[in-house]
Amino acid sequence: MREEYDINNLNPRKNPYTNRIKRQITINLDGEIINYFKEQSENFGIPYQTLINLYLSDCVKSKRELNINWS
Repeated sequence: MREEYDINNLNPRKNPYTNRIKRQITINLDGEIINYFKEQSENFGIPYQTLINLYLSDCVKSKRELNINWS
């Protein structure tokens, strides 16, 4: 191992996984929604927060549009 490295010649590049790093946020969800995903998570054997993330990721990938009707 060298004693010193020339950082400028290492050709640093951006981390390709920076967009996939999870960030912790606070979100208010109805109890009914949380209970639904908790029940589903028990059926699939994965944590409910992971299940919510997978569902939202699927919405993003399929570019699902919201359809809100106020009645």
